[in-house]
Amino acid sequence: MQVEGIQVHANEGGVTQTRGGVYWLILPAGYLGSSFWGMALVLASTNLITARIAAGCLAVALLIVLFIAQNWTLRGLCIGFIIFLAVVWVLEEKTTVRILRYVILFIGVMNSLFSVYDIYDDLISRRVHTSDAEKFAELCPCPCTGVGWGVIW
Repeated sequence: MQVEGIQVHANEGGVTQTRGGVYWLILPAGYLGSSFWGMALVLASTNLITARIAAGCLAVALLIVLFIAQNWTLRGLCIGFIIFLAVVWVLEEKTTVRILRYVILFIGVMNSLFSVYDIYDDLISRRVHTSDAEKFAELCPCPCTGVGWGVIW
């Protein structure tokens, strides 16, 4: 599989153009991937060392995005979040404020909950017929609709 392009739209949607690959694995990857990374951050928040590792990984990922971003909105968000993580880290190290684990927990919970909200928004409240779950229902020979796959995911 080769990713040829990624587009993020202002309406919280987006498209990833791929060449090849197994569509049965690609289509649910956005919803399930968001839930997976949310779970990983929730688990990382249970221990100070793993919370520090998670915060460091987030900072590195944000630095990478900062340098490849093509607009100033994304760059500004990256800079703001890097500064926020740095302030939280310094507070954790230099004061008695112990907030890093809770910040990582919050990010993980929000990441997981957003995938559930996104499924609800795409399939129930707006009925987007081009959602990944609708496309998956077209590929799958079982009688499940896109809403059914959204609930299963």
